[in-house]
Amino acid sequence: MHMIEDKADRSAIGLHNDYHFITHWLVRGTVEEVSAILGDAAALPDWWPSVYLDVDVLQQGDERGVGKVVDLYTKGWLPYTLRWQFRVTEVRADGFTLVARGDFVGRGIWTFEQDGEWVRITYDWKLSAEKPLLRYGSFLMKPIFAANHRWAMARGEESLQLEIARRRAKSAEERARIPVPPSPTTTSSVPLLASIAGVVVVGYLMMKFSSQKRQGRS
Repeated sequence: MHMIEDKADRSAIGLHNDYHFITHWLVRGTVEEVSAILGDAAALPDWWPSVYLDVDVLQQGDERGVGKVVDLYTKGWLPYTLRWQFRVTEVRADGFTLVARGDFVGRGIWTFEQDGEWVRITYDWKLSAEKPLLRYGSFLMKPIFAANHRWAMARGEESLQLEIARRRAKSAEERARIPVPPSPTTTSSVPLLASIAGVVVVGYLMMKFSSQKRQGRS
C-alpha cells in the first residue's frame, strides 16, 4: 500500500469556512473493482467503519446510479460527528461526482486511473462547513478539520486495499487471514483538540500583537 499525502488547496487557508481538499490514493487493483466498492454506498460502514458509522440509501437513482441519494452519519478522529447527504450527479467509466448537503455543503469528484496493476485514485472535495462548531469557530477549527479529513482519508485508502483483498480471496480461510479495517476512534480527542486550539490561539494573538506593534511604529 502506498499513501500519498492529502493536500489542502492553499486558497482554503483563511478565516472562512470553505475548504478544498485534493486526496491521492494508490491501491493494487482494477478500476472496475474500485468503482464497484466506492459506488456501493450501503456497504461503506462494512469496509470503512472508522469514518462511516451509518449509511441509508434513500433513493437508488437510475441504472447507472445517477440520482442516488444517500444519508450518512460519519466521524473522524475528533470527538464530533457529522450528519449529511449526498446525491450522485454524474457516473463515468473513470469515476463519479456527488453533491453534498447537511453539516457541510459541497461537491466531490472521484477519478480512477489504471496504472499497471495499480489504480491511481483522486478525490477532489470542495465544501463549506455548516455544522455550527465548524462554521462559527472557523478560525480555530479550520486546521483541525483539515487534519481530521486527512486522517479519515488515510483510513479510507487502507480500508479500500483490505476490501479489494477480501473480495479477491479464494476461500474463507484466505479471507479470514486478511486484517479487519480500522475501527472508529473510541478514546476522547478532547485533550488533543484543546492543545491544538491553544496553539492556534497563541499563534493568532502573537500575529495580532506583531501587527499592532508594526502599526504603532508607522
